[in-house]
Order: sequence, then C-alpha cells, then structure tokens
Amino acid sequence: MKRVICLLILSLFLTSCSNTWQGIKSDSQDAADWTKGKINQGATYIKEKTE
Repeated sequence: MKRVICLLILSLFLTSCSNTWQGIKSDSQDAADWTKGKINQGATYIKEKTE
C-alpha cells in the first residue's frame, strides 16, 4: 500500500514539474518575441527620424 501511495505522489510530482517546464519555455519564447518586436520598432523609428 505504501508503494502505491508513493508511486501516485511521485507521478503527480513529475507531471506538475513537466507542466511547469512547458510553461517556462512558452513564457520565455513569448518574452523573446516581444523583445525582438520592440527592438525592431525602435530601430525603425530611429531610422525614420534620421533619414
């Protein structure tokens, strides 16, 4: 019985860690895309003002 409970707890722990890791990767990608867009907007603005 103890093994079953330990396996259940372990499986829940591993599943939650997996979901957290997917969320971190998704958030990091979104942040990188947002930053890239803002940098490109700033560069375009500077280019327009200096031409």
